[in-house]
Amino acid sequence: MSGQPLAGLRVVEFASFVAGPSAGMTLAQLGAQVIRIDPLGGGPDYRRWPVARASGESLYWNSLNRGKQSVAVDVRSPEGRELVLALATAPGADAGLVVDNAVGRPWFSYEALAARRADVIKVHIGGQAGGGPAVDYTVNTEVGVTDLTGPADTRTPVNHVLPAWDFLAGTTATTALLAALHRRERTGEGADLRIALADVALAGVANLGWLSEVRERGDRPRHGNFVYGTFGADFVTADAERVMIVALTPRQWAALGSATGTTKVLAALEESLGADFTDEAQRYTHRETIAAVMRPWFGARSVDAAAAALTEAGVLWSRYRRMSDVVADFEDGTGPEVLASVDQPGIGPVISAHNPIRENGAYGPVGVASALGADTARVFADVLGLDAAELDRLRRAGVIGD
Repeated sequence: MSGQPLAGLRVVEFASFVAGPSAGMTLAQLGAQVIRIDPLGGGPDYRRWPVARASGESLYWNSLNRGKQSVAVDVRSPEGRELVLALATAPGADAGLVVDNAVGRPWFSYEALAARRADVIKVHIGGQAGGGPAVDYTVNTEVGVTDLTGPADTRTPVNHVLPAWDFLAGTTATTALLAALHRRERTGEGADLRIALADVALAGVANLGWLSEVRERGDRPRHGNFVYGTFGADFVTADAERVMIVALTPRQWAALGSATGTTKVLAALEESLGADFTDEAQRYTHRETIAAVMRPWFGARSVDAAAAALTEAGVLWSRYRRMSDVVADFEDGTGPEVLASVDQPGIGPVISAHNPIRENGAYGPVGVASALGADTARVFADVLGLDAAELDRLRRAGVIGD
């Protein structure tokens, strides 16, 4: 809609998998025209799992490409490459913006684009800063996160299923693109911006102080579900449900003692240990003992009874749930408003999401993914001015999709 903050901006996205497409999706959700370049037949992630049971269409691909236009081109042919270069460097103050993760495509390099448009802004997302490949699973192992995750009684590395560094790399890409655009508007300069997934991960763990901690103290032991550096622990209720409790602040700590009726016992424990549990570091040090004091309270109550008491006291807590529980809440209308149902062509109703940014308290619109190549003719006609005869010639020559 015209009131969206990036309305009028045109971005060409030539990327696959998570980081680049998530960057493009964010820009599209904020109102930009995002033109996704797809090879004929789709890129390497076009059929990636999860897939819809009935149609076999990729839920993954369709979810990460919501709100974009899809242009299908034979990027191996000289004419196809020329069309892609022309799109990426088309004139206009709000154009000449590119996000890509292409590997081995010198014809689409920053230098090739800048030769056509000197103020082009290109954000390239790669694996390693030196040019090697990387994905979230390999990056997590390299920076040591998999050594911190998992049960405390084993040193077997545990992979994290959430592609967190990919999403952070995508967010970094949107920040880089918009920052460079801001500078271009003032100076006329273009930008050759490169983001390595491995750098995003290393910067993340360094900025949390984790690497400095290791240099001073050695590798951190695993903590299972305890929270490092404060008091946070999971407890099992009488009906075999599980809840997570976190007390970061003195107020939250006081609320937890009040809810569980353990304030006096904990005060006596403080005196006995010579500790001050208003200090989160000391709560962390004595976490096992504190958890042992509180476990009987949880073990004597159902999860619903515990939930009522914890919420009333103002404790920071949550239930351990499955994704099927989230889906059930959505289906019965009690789920969070950020989720929405859309009718995805080729698949049917899917659970989608608004951009989590709310403006004036309201979420923005929810889009669907275009079918592969569905916008090819319209984009080339609107942006490059190709007429129907030329588009038909390109189709018959196999340069663009139907």
